[in-house]
Amino acid sequence: MGSGLSSFLLMCSSTTSVPIAPPEPGLGELPESVVGNILVYLSPPEICRLASLNRAFRRASSAEFVWELKLPENYDSLLSRVFGHNEFSCCKREIYARLSTPSSIDGGTKKVWLDKGTGKACVLISSIGLAITGIDDRRYWSWISTDESRFRSVAYLQQIWWFEVDGDIEFPFPCGTYTLYFRLHLGRSVRRYGRRVCNSDHVHGWDIKPVKFQLSTSDGQKAVTQCNLTNLGKWNLYQAGDFVVEDSNVPMKVKFSMTQIDCTHTKGGLCVDSVLIRPK
Repeated sequence: MGSGLSSFLLMCSSTTSVPIAPPEPGLGELPESVVGNILVYLSPPEICRLASLNRAFRRASSAEFVWELKLPENYDSLLSRVFGHNEFSCCKREIYARLSTPSSIDGGTKKVWLDKGTGKACVLISSIGLAITGIDDRRYWSWISTDESRFRSVAYLQQIWWFEVDGDIEFPFPCGTYTLYFRLHLGRSVRRYGRRVCNSDHVHGWDIKPVKFQLSTSDGQKAVTQCNLTNLGKWNLYQAGDFVVEDSNVPMKVKFSMTQIDCTHTKGGLCVDSVLIRPK
Protein backbone atom coordinates (compact mmCIF):
# COMPACT_ATOMS: atom_id res chain seq x y z
CA MET A 1 0.00 0.00 0.00
CA GLY A 2 2.73 2.44 1.01
CA SER A 3 4.86 1.59 -1.99
CA GLY A 4 1.88 1.92 -4.37
CA LEU A 5 1.01 5.37 -3.04
CA SER A 6 4.60 6.53 -3.40
CA SER A 7 4.69 5.36 -7.02
CA PHE A 8 1.41 7.16 -7.77
CA LEU A 9 2.66 10.45 -6.27
CA LEU A 10 5.93 10.20 -8.17
CA MET A 11 4.04 9.63 -11.44
CA CYS A 12 1.82 12.65 -10.78
CA SER A 13 4.75 14.93 -10.01
CA SER A 14 6.54 13.91 -13.19
CA THR A 15 3.51 14.59 -15.39
CA THR A 16 2.51 17.93 -13.84
CA SER A 17 5.98 19.57 -13.58
CA VAL A 18 6.26 23.08 -15.10
CA PRO A 19 8.78 23.32 -17.97
CA ILE A 20 11.89 25.36 -17.21
CA ALA A 21 11.82 28.74 -19.01
CA PRO A 22 14.83 29.57 -21.17
CA PRO A 23 17.15 32.22 -19.72
CA GLU A 24 16.44 35.82 -20.71
CA PRO A 25 18.96 37.33 -23.13
CA GLY A 26 21.57 39.67 -21.59
CA LEU A 27 24.13 42.19 -22.77
CA GLY A 28 26.43 39.36 -23.74
CA GLU A 29 23.93 38.28 -26.40
CA LEU A 30 24.04 41.59 -28.29
CA PRO A 31 25.68 41.41 -31.74
CA GLU A 32 29.07 43.10 -31.90
CA SER A 33 27.85 45.41 -34.67
CA VAL A 34 25.08 46.71 -32.40
CA VAL A 35 27.50 47.24 -29.52
CA GLY A 36 29.90 49.04 -31.85
CA ASN A 37 27.18 51.43 -32.97
CA ILE A 38 26.61 52.28 -29.32
CA LEU A 39 30.30 52.79 -28.54
CA VAL A 40 30.82 55.38 -31.30
CA TYR A 41 28.76 57.83 -29.21
CA LEU A 42 30.96 57.39 -26.13
CA SER A 43 34.31 58.92 -25.20
CA PRO A 44 37.50 56.81 -25.41
CA PRO A 45 37.77 56.44 -21.59
CA GLU A 46 34.15 55.22 -21.48
CA ILE A 47 34.78 52.74 -24.30
CA CYS A 48 37.77 51.29 -22.46
CA ARG A 49 35.74 50.90 -19.26
CA LEU A 50 32.87 49.11 -21.04
CA ALA A 51 35.31 46.74 -22.75
CA SER A 52 35.57 44.84 -19.46
CA LEU A 53 31.83 44.04 -19.33
CA ASN A 54 31.81 40.95 -21.53
CA ARG A 55 33.14 39.42 -24.73
CA ALA A 56 30.80 41.35 -27.05
CA PHE A 57 31.86 44.72 -25.63
CA ARG A 58 35.51 43.69 -25.59
CA ARG A 59 35.49 42.75 -29.28
CA ALA A 60 33.41 45.76 -30.32
CA SER A 61 35.75 48.09 -28.44
CA SER A 62 38.50 47.14 -30.89
CA ALA A 63 36.44 47.70 -34.04
CA GLU A 64 38.18 49.84 -36.64
CA PHE A 65 35.12 51.99 -37.38
CA VAL A 66 34.76 52.89 -33.68
CA TRP A 67 38.29 54.32 -33.39
CA GLU A 68 38.28 55.78 -36.89
CA LEU A 69 35.66 58.24 -35.63
CA LYS A 70 37.71 59.08 -32.53
CA LEU A 71 40.84 59.97 -34.49
CA PRO A 72 41.09 63.46 -36.03
CA GLU A 73 40.72 63.65 -39.80
CA ASN A 74 44.40 64.51 -40.25
CA TYR A 75 45.79 61.76 -38.03
CA ASP A 76 48.16 60.71 -40.85
CA SER A 77 49.77 64.16 -40.68
CA LEU A 78 50.03 63.86 -36.90
CA LEU A 79 51.75 60.49 -37.20
CA SER A 80 54.21 61.95 -39.67
CA ARG A 81 54.96 64.99 -37.45
CA VAL A 82 55.25 63.03 -34.21
CA PHE A 83 56.76 59.72 -35.30
CA GLY A 84 58.33 60.62 -38.62
CA HIS A 85 56.25 58.41 -40.92
CA ASN A 86 52.70 58.21 -42.24
CA GLU A 87 51.67 54.61 -41.72
CA PHE A 88 51.35 52.26 -38.79
CA SER A 89 50.83 48.55 -39.26
CA CYS A 90 48.70 48.43 -36.13
CA CYS A 91 44.96 48.96 -35.70
CA LYS A 92 43.20 52.30 -35.25
CA ARG A 93 42.81 51.72 -31.54
CA GLU A 94 46.58 51.36 -31.16
CA ILE A 95 47.16 54.48 -33.28
CA TYR A 96 44.81 56.41 -31.00
CA ALA A 97 46.60 55.08 -27.91
CA ARG A 98 49.98 56.18 -29.25
CA LEU A 99 48.81 59.64 -30.27
CA SER A 100 47.06 60.23 -26.94
CA THR A 101 50.26 59.43 -25.02
CA PRO A 102 52.62 62.44 -24.64
CA SER A 103 55.49 62.13 -27.12
CA SER A 104 58.61 64.27 -27.42
CA ILE A 105 59.42 66.06 -30.68
CA ASP A 106 61.94 68.61 -31.93
CA GLY A 107 64.85 67.30 -29.91
CA GLY A 108 62.82 66.87 -26.74
CA THR A 109 61.91 70.57 -26.48
CA LYS A 110 58.20 69.86 -27.10
CA LYS A 111 55.64 67.27 -26.05
CA VAL A 112 52.44 66.57 -28.01
CA TRP A 113 49.40 64.38 -27.42
CA LEU A 114 45.70 64.10 -28.25
CA ASP A 115 43.21 65.30 -25.66
CA LYS A 116 41.10 62.23 -24.81
CA GLY A 117 37.96 64.27 -24.32
CA THR A 118 37.98 66.16 -27.61
CA GLY A 119 40.44 64.36 -29.90
CA LYS A 120 42.22 67.69 -30.47
CA ALA A 121 45.96 68.24 -30.12
CA CYS A 122 47.79 69.51 -27.05
CA VAL A 123 51.32 70.93 -27.32
CA LEU A 124 53.72 71.74 -24.50
CA ILE A 125 56.84 73.75 -25.35
CA SER A 126 59.74 73.72 -22.91
CA SER A 127 61.50 76.90 -21.80
CA ILE A 128 64.60 75.38 -23.45
CA GLY A 129 62.77 75.65 -26.76
CA LEU A 130 62.01 79.37 -26.27
CA ALA A 131 64.10 82.42 -27.17
CA ILE A 132 64.73 84.21 -23.86
CA THR A 133 66.58 87.53 -23.84
CA GLY A 134 69.79 87.29 -21.77
CA ILE A 135 69.37 83.57 -21.04
CA ASP A 136 73.13 82.92 -21.47
CA ASP A 137 74.14 85.60 -18.97
CA ARG A 138 74.32 84.00 -15.53
CA ARG A 139 74.02 87.40 -13.87
CA TYR A 140 70.36 87.39 -14.88
CA TRP A 141 69.20 83.85 -15.65
CA SER A 142 69.93 80.31 -14.50
CA TRP A 143 68.56 76.85 -15.18
CA ILE A 144 67.24 75.01 -12.15
CA SER A 145 66.19 71.38 -11.86
CA THR A 146 62.72 70.62 -10.52
CA ASP A 147 60.24 67.76 -10.49
CA GLU A 148 57.43 70.33 -10.88
CA SER A 149 58.09 70.56 -14.62
CA ARG A 150 57.44 67.87 -17.23
CA PHE A 151 60.83 68.81 -18.69
CA ARG A 152 62.59 68.55 -15.30
CA SER A 153 64.09 72.04 -15.52
CA VAL A 154 62.92 75.66 -15.71
CA ALA A 155 64.49 79.02 -16.52
CA TYR A 156 64.83 81.17 -13.40
CA LEU A 157 65.16 84.96 -13.60
CA GLN A 158 66.99 86.70 -10.77
CA GLN A 159 66.84 90.25 -12.12
CA ILE A 160 66.69 92.02 -15.48
CA TRP A 161 65.62 95.31 -17.05
CA TRP A 162 64.45 94.06 -20.47
CA PHE A 163 62.26 90.95 -20.20
CA GLU A 164 61.30 89.16 -23.40
CA VAL A 165 60.40 85.55 -24.19
CA ASP A 166 59.55 84.50 -27.77
CA GLY A 167 58.69 81.24 -29.48
CA ASP A 168 56.92 79.62 -32.38
CA ILE A 169 55.65 76.27 -33.56
CA GLU A 170 54.40 74.86 -36.85
CA PHE A 171 52.05 71.93 -36.30
CA PRO A 172 49.16 70.11 -38.08
CA PHE A 173 46.50 70.98 -35.50
CA PRO A 174 43.12 69.23 -35.95
CA CYS A 175 40.28 71.66 -36.65
CA GLY A 176 38.99 73.52 -33.62
CA THR A 177 39.64 76.43 -31.26
CA TYR A 178 42.81 76.45 -29.17
CA THR A 179 44.10 78.56 -26.27
CA LEU A 180 47.76 79.40 -25.66
CA TYR A 181 49.10 79.82 -22.11
CA PHE A 182 52.42 80.62 -20.44
CA ARG A 183 53.12 78.49 -17.35
CA LEU A 184 54.89 80.71 -14.81
CA HIS A 185 55.79 80.76 -11.12
CA LEU A 186 56.64 83.76 -8.94
CA GLY A 187 59.38 82.72 -6.53
CA ARG A 188 61.58 79.66 -6.47
CA SER A 189 60.23 76.52 -4.83
CA VAL A 190 62.64 74.38 -2.80
CA ARG A 191 62.36 71.34 -0.54
CA ARG A 192 63.21 71.71 3.12
CA TYR A 193 62.79 68.78 5.47
CA GLY A 194 60.49 67.14 2.94
CA ARG A 195 58.21 70.18 2.62
CA ARG A 196 57.75 72.53 -0.34
CA VAL A 197 58.83 76.09 0.48
CA CYS A 198 58.78 79.13 -1.81
CA ASN A 199 61.86 81.38 -1.81
CA SER A 200 60.68 84.88 -2.76
CA ASP A 201 63.98 86.75 -2.24
CA HIS A 202 64.23 87.94 -5.86
CA VAL A 203 60.51 88.58 -6.56
CA HIS A 204 59.98 92.23 -7.49
CA GLY A 205 58.76 94.55 -10.24
CA TRP A 206 55.83 92.53 -11.58
CA ASP A 207 53.20 94.63 -9.80
CA ILE A 208 54.44 97.93 -11.26
CA LYS A 209 53.61 97.41 -14.93
CA PRO A 210 51.67 94.57 -16.63
CA VAL A 211 53.22 91.88 -18.77
CA LYS A 212 52.08 91.74 -22.39
CA PHE A 213 51.23 88.35 -23.96
CA GLN A 214 50.82 88.11 -27.74
CA LEU A 215 50.20 85.50 -30.41
CA SER A 216 49.83 85.52 -34.18
CA THR A 217 49.15 82.77 -36.70
CA SER A 218 50.19 82.12 -40.28
CA ASP A 219 46.64 82.83 -41.49
CA GLY A 220 46.51 86.31 -39.94
CA GLN A 221 44.93 85.77 -36.53
CA LYS A 222 46.23 87.89 -33.64
CA ALA A 223 45.60 88.21 -29.92
CA VAL A 224 47.02 90.47 -27.20
CA THR A 225 46.43 90.37 -23.44
CA GLN A 226 48.04 92.16 -20.50
CA CYS A 227 48.09 91.46 -16.79
CA ASN A 228 50.20 91.86 -13.68
CA LEU A 229 51.84 88.70 -12.40
CA THR A 230 50.47 87.74 -9.00
CA ASN A 231 49.85 84.68 -6.85
CA LEU A 232 53.26 84.15 -5.31
CA GLY A 233 54.37 80.57 -4.73
CA LYS A 234 52.04 78.80 -7.18
CA TRP A 235 52.27 77.69 -10.79
CA ASN A 236 49.83 79.68 -12.90
CA LEU A 237 48.67 79.57 -16.52
CA TYR A 238 48.56 83.04 -18.05
CA GLN A 239 46.42 83.17 -21.18
CA ALA A 240 47.91 84.80 -24.27
CA GLY A 241 44.86 84.28 -26.48
CA ASP A 242 42.86 81.95 -28.72
CA PHE A 243 43.20 80.91 -32.34
CA VAL A 244 41.01 78.84 -34.67
CA VAL A 245 42.12 76.08 -37.03
CA GLU A 246 39.72 75.65 -39.95
CA ASP A 247 41.88 73.55 -42.32
CA SER A 248 43.65 70.64 -40.65
CA ASN A 249 45.43 69.70 -43.89
CA VAL A 250 47.62 72.82 -43.71
CA PRO A 251 50.05 73.04 -40.75
CA MET A 252 49.39 76.13 -38.65
CA LYS A 253 52.36 78.27 -37.61
CA VAL A 254 51.87 80.07 -34.32
CA LYS A 255 54.20 82.77 -32.99
CA PHE A 256 53.93 83.97 -29.40
CA SER A 257 55.69 86.24 -26.94
CA MET A 258 55.74 87.51 -23.39
CA THR A 259 57.30 90.92 -22.72
CA GLN A 260 57.84 93.53 -20.03
CA ILE A 261 60.29 95.96 -21.61
CA ASP A 262 59.71 99.07 -19.51
CA CYS A 263 63.27 99.82 -18.47
CA THR A 264 62.30 102.24 -15.70
CA HIS A 265 62.48 99.39 -13.21
CA THR A 266 63.93 95.90 -12.84
CA LYS A 267 61.95 92.70 -12.34
CA GLY A 268 62.96 89.29 -11.09
CA GLY A 269 62.16 86.15 -9.13
CA LEU A 270 60.27 84.45 -11.96
CA CYS A 271 60.35 80.82 -13.14
CA VAL A 272 59.47 80.22 -16.80
CA ASP A 273 58.48 76.61 -17.33
CA SER A 274 56.66 76.20 -20.63
CA VAL A 275 54.03 77.31 -23.14
CA LEU A 276 50.88 75.21 -23.34
CA ILE A 277 48.51 75.03 -26.32
CA ARG A 278 45.33 73.06 -25.70
CA PRO A 279 41.74 72.85 -27.00
CA LYS A 280 39.41 75.51 -25.67
